[in-house]
Parts: sequence; structure tokens; C-alpha cells
Amino acid sequence: MAAASERQTELEMRIGYRFRKRTLLSEALTHRSALNESDGRQARDNERLEFLGDAVLGLMVASLLLERFPGKREGELSRLRASLVGEAPLAGVARSLELGSFLVMGKGERLTGGADRTSILADAFEALLAAVYLDGGADAATTLVGRLFIPLLPDLVSDMVGKDYKSALQELAQARFGAVPRYRLDNVTGPPHGQRFIISAILGEELLGKGEGRSKKEAAQAAAQAALLRLHRP
Repeated sequence: MAAASERQTELEMRIGYRFRKRTLLSEALTHRSALNESDGRQARDNERLEFLGDAVLGLMVASLLLERFPGKREGELSRLRASLVGEAPLAGVARSLELGSFLVMGKGERLTGGADRTSILADAFEALLAAVYLDGGADAATTLVGRLFIPLLPDLVSDMVGKDYKSALQELAQARFGAVPRYRLDNVTGPPHGQRFIISAILGEELLGKGEGRSKKEAAQAAAQAALLRLHRP
């Protein structure tokens, strides 16, 4: 128990916030696989907090972008936000905190690489943000978002054109094949508040690439990225 408390203190130092209610932090760090092996002391996993954190993050990142980029229009702001709150960038933020090492999960999940799985890390970061929001209010959560996301903005803006994979794929397909790709929704998995979409990028009858994400747009961008990588192979 003391070791767990010391680990939580280490994470608090990394994020620059000290919890008044440690139970919120414990909940945020608990993956659902841990409940199958618990002795009943931990009654909740972090999925409820992840649900709230998704909404909190979207709002705060939108507010941050409005403040930092007063001259950008809605479409540009939407693309910037998507590039910050998508599963992959969130997992990157989580890895910068080494968040996976603090997660409580079942032995099987950890042995199969769960502590570094992109989806788990992204969800855990959202749960952590929600815990900060519930414990310290909007100001504390805003401070955390600013600390972690403002440093990402310069590179994000400079790479913005390169991150619009769908547009890039359309231009390449038109130039090389005289046709444009279409996107097919293959599957939807997960609970209503945490759905995951699997989409294929198809040209004619040929599958160019598959992508997965927490929205259809994110999955389509991932499919387009996979297709570009395939088409650019020597």
C-alpha cells in the first residue's frame, strides 16, 4: 500500500498537481482488467472518468486553440483540435508522463503489452484529466492541459498540411490512377461512450489501407495514412 502511495506521489509530481482525494487518482489509474483480480477494495475502473475526460479535454483544447490562434477559421481549428485529441497524440502525451508504468491492470493485460497500448494510454490520460477536474476544478485541469499541450502547438501547426492524409491520398490517387478512393465502414466495436470505428480506404476494388479510431473521421484519416504508406513503398 505504501509503495502504491509513493508511486502516486511520483505521478503527481510529473503532472504538477497534488490530489486532495487520492481515491480519484486511484480510479483514474485502474484499468478494467484489474477488477477481475482485485480483492474487492477497488470497486471501479477508469472508464467512467474516461467518459468525462473526453468531454473536458475537447472543451479545454478548443478554448486553448481559440486563444492561441485568433486568426484561424473554424475548419482549421477543428483540424488542429483533431490532431491534438486523437488517440495517437493522447497516447504520446501519456508516454511522455510514463503513464503506463503507473496503471493498475490485470497480469494478463500487462504481460501482453497493455501498459503501452495506444488505446489504453489515451483512455487513461483522459481519465486522469477528469480526476484532476473533479478534484481541483476547471482551473487545475486547464493548467494541466496547458502544460502538456502548448509545447506541441508549434510542430503541430508546421506539420498540419502533412497530417491531412485524406486530401493527400486523393491527390495522389487522382494523379496516378485517375480515380479517387472511397471509404468503407467495416466495423464498430466497444460501448456507446467508447466506440471504435474500423474503416477501409478502397480504390476501385482494391483495398489500400485500413484504419481504426474513436470517430469515423479519425479512422478514415488512419486508413488514408496506411494507404499512402503502401503506395509510396518502392
